[in-house]
Amino acid sequence: MSRPAAFLDRDGVLNIDRGYVHRPDQLEWVGNAPEAVLLLNRRGYLVFVVTNQSGIARGFFGRAAVDALHAHMQAELGRLGAHVDAFALCPHHPDFDGDCACRKPRPGMLLDLMAAWPVRREGSFLIGDKETDLEAACAAGLPGHLFPGGDLLAFVRGILGEGPGAD
Repeated sequence: MSRPAAFLDRDGVLNIDRGYVHRPDQLEWVGNAPEAVLLLNRRGYLVFVVTNQSGIARGFFGRAAVDALHAHMQAELGRLGAHVDAFALCPHHPDFDGDCACRKPRPGMLLDLMAAWPVRREGSFLIGDKETDLEAACAAGLPGHLFPGGDLLAFVRGILGEGPGAD
C-alpha cells in the first residue's frame, strides 16, 4: 500500500548546520525536529532524510562516520517513539568525483527512494533549507518547502494544514 513521503534535508532542517557534522557529539537538533518526525510518523508519512555529504569526497570523514551519526539520530528519535524510514546520502562533490545523479539539485536520491519504497506522490513533499533542495524536489516532481529555521514542528504543521495544537 502506497503512502505519501516527507523528504527532509538533514543539515539545517533536522540538525543545526555547523559545517560537516559527522559525529554524535556535533549533533544539535533544530527546534522540535524530533517531534516533527514523530508527527509525520503518526500521520502515516514515510520519512526520508536526503543529504549531500561532500565531506566524504573531501576526505574529512568516511561513510562509516556518517552512518554512525545516522544510527545515533535514529536512536534518539526512537526514545521519542519516532523514526526515519531511510537515510540517503550523496558522498560526491563535483570538484573531486565529477558529475553524479544523486547530488542535489539533482533528484537521484529522491527518485531512488521513490523506486524502492511504496511512495505515493500525491501528498509527498520535501523540506530543505537551500534552493538546491527545492530544485531536487521539482526535478523529482514533488513540491518543495524552504525551511527558514526555527521550529520544525510548527513548519511541518503548516505544510500539513494543521494548527499549532493539533496532534
